[in-house]
Amino acid sequence: MDLVKGGLTAAVFWFAAQFLMAGDAMVQGQARFDLVPGIVIDHSPASSGLYIGSPSLAVLTHGHYVASHDFFGPSSGEHQSARSVIFRSSDRGRTWRKVSEIQGAFWSSLFVHRGALYLLGPDRHHGNILIRRSVDFGETWTSPTNSRTGLLREDGEYHCAPMPVIEHNGRLWRGMERRQPPVAWGINYRAGMLSVPVEADLLDAAQWTHAEWLPSDRSWNGGDMGAWLEGNAVVAPDGGLVDVLRVQTRSPDEKAAIVRISSDGKQASFDPATGFVKFPGGAKKFAIRFDPQSRLYWSLASMVHERHRTNDPGRIRNTLALTCSSNLFEWAIRSILLYHPDVKSHGFQYVDWLFEGDDLIAVCRTAYDDGLGGAHNNHDANFLTFHRIANFRRLTMADSPPMVQP
Repeated sequence: MDLVKGGLTAAVFWFAAQFLMAGDAMVQGQARFDLVPGIVIDHSPASSGLYIGSPSLAVLTHGHYVASHDFFGPSSGEHQSARSVIFRSSDRGRTWRKVSEIQGAFWSSLFVHRGALYLLGPDRHHGNILIRRSVDFGETWTSPTNSRTGLLREDGEYHCAPMPVIEHNGRLWRGMERRQPPVAWGINYRAGMLSVPVEADLLDAAQWTHAEWLPSDRSWNGGDMGAWLEGNAVVAPDGGLVDVLRVQTRSPDEKAAIVRISSDGKQASFDPATGFVKFPGGAKKFAIRFDPQSRLYWSLASMVHERHRTNDPGRIRNTLALTCSSNLFEWAIRSILLYHPDVKSHGFQYVDWLFEGDDLIAVCRTAYDDGLGGAHNNHDANFLTFHRIANFRRLTMADSPPMVQP
C-alpha cells in the first residue's frame, strides 16, 4: 500500500518535499496527482464543492476491477438526488477508466452475484433503498422505477455506507440503518439488516426481508453513546449472523457494537452489557471480512494514533491501520498502512477492500495535498485512491511507515 520505508530523517525529508511540490504546483494552478499515496482513480478539488464519498470495490468474474464513489457537499444535490460514478480497471488496478454515471445513488455498495454486477443503497441522503443491475461490466444499469425493477423501499430515511454484502445460509445479507424519527444525524439511527434468498430476483422488492429497526439508547456505554451506524453483516464464530456497527463516542476509547440477527433475518437484539467491544477506528466507518486461510477477521480502519488521542475520535482520520481478530471481540493492530502527521486536512477513510490471494486490494476516500490547496478538510475528501497491500497476513508493526512528528 505504498508503505513509506526508511529512517526518520528520510521520512521528514519526504514529507517536506511533498509540501514544497504542493506549494509550487499551487502557484502554477496545476493539480498534482503524484503527491497522494496510492493510485488516483478520481480527483475533485475542494473548490468544486463536490467531495468524494462512499468508496466501493468489486471484482468481476473475468477479473476486471470495478470501483465507485458518490459526491457530497454544497454543490452535490445529495439531499435531492445524489450522483455516483463507476470506474473499471482491466490491469489489476494500475489504471482506471470512468465507464458510467448514475443519478440517484448514494452510500451504495458494489457486489457481484451470479455473474452480474449490482449497486445497492439509498438514492439520496436519508432516502429510499434502490438496487441496480449491470450485465455489461458497469457500462449500463437497470432503472429502479418500481418494486419489480429495483425500488426496494420507498418510505425513505435510510442510512448506510458501502458495507459488505455477504452470502450465508442461502441468503445475501447487508447492514442498513433507518432514521426514526426523521430528525438529526445519528442519534435516531436504528440498526437493521436486509436479506434476500440467493436464488431470488434481486430487483424484486417482495423478495427482500429486513430485521426490525433496533434503536440505541443514550445511557449505554456508560452514557457515552452518540449513535451507531454503518453496520457490517458478519458471520460470527458460532455460526450466527451479527451486525457490527461503528459507535459515535465522546471518549477517545473507540468502540464497536455487535447486534445479533435472528436466523430468519427478522429480529435484531443487543445486550449493552456485553455488546460493546474495543475497536481501533471504531468511531469511523470500517469494513470487516473473514479470511478462511488465516481463520481471522480483518479490517482496514482509521484508527487514532496515541499521539493524536483526543475526545471525539471520529474527527481523527489521518492513520489507516490493518487490524484483525479471531473472535470479533478482541482486535489487534497488525500494521499501520498510511499516516500523515496533519489531522486537519489529511484523511484515509471509508476504505472498502477485498481479499485477492495473498494481497488485499482497497479503495480509499482520501483527503490529501493536490497542488490546488488540498482537501477542504480531513472529512471532505478530494481523491478516490486504489491500494494493494501485498502479503497482508505477514505484516507486522515493523512494516509501518515512520511516524513523523506533527
